[in-house]
Amino acid sequence: MTAAAAPRRRGRGRPARTEADSGPGARERILQAARAEFAERGYDKTSVRGIAKAANVDPALVHHYFGTKDEVFAAAIEVSFEPAMLVPAILEEGTGHIGERLVRHFIGVWENPATRAPLLAILRSALTHDAAAKVLRGFVLRRLLERVAADLDVPNPKFRAELAASHMIGIAVLRYVIKVEPLVSADPEEIIAMVAPTLQRYLTED
Repeated sequence: MTAAAAPRRRGRGRPARTEADSGPGARERILQAARAEFAERGYDKTSVRGIAKAANVDPALVHHYFGTKDEVFAAAIEVSFEPAMLVPAILEEGTGHIGERLVRHFIGVWENPATRAPLLAILRSALTHDAAAKVLRGFVLRRLLERVAADLDVPNPKFRAELAASHMIGIAVLRYVIKVEPLVSADPEEIIAMVAPTLQRYLTED
């Protein structure tokens, strides 16, 4: 008689391969679960293991697709802003009215109920946790505003991008997190009209 074959051991650190894991929607399920977990629990109380459980996958698969918790957090921000689409849309018409286009896109994302909830969780986490704040700053500056400023013929583009970021994040905090009146009740078009000239000056010196 021959001994029964020993069960195969999967390599250390490699995700278990199940039908659910290997399906085409696994990455999207993980990302949706991550956004829900961050929205409900905040940055501190969200874990990779918790995200994996909510997505019904092995925790190693979360690491496989996204890496660390910070990188999952950054991916959740990216889904809300979609910089690959947003930046070309802001730049495609040149520098004229670029401030208005930028603030209109930004306010539009926040005014959309589908993207507001995860963004609120992200922003609240950034206000209370250094790692979350670092991820948010890195995304808003490097992935969004620095890419806009890099295409503009102005001195100190990074500094100008930081000024624009501080202005827009400040609006988001006061209007959507702290809910300070009269800003919270103001019509979005009124905010856009008043903020656009300042962003225009930051980014183009006009």
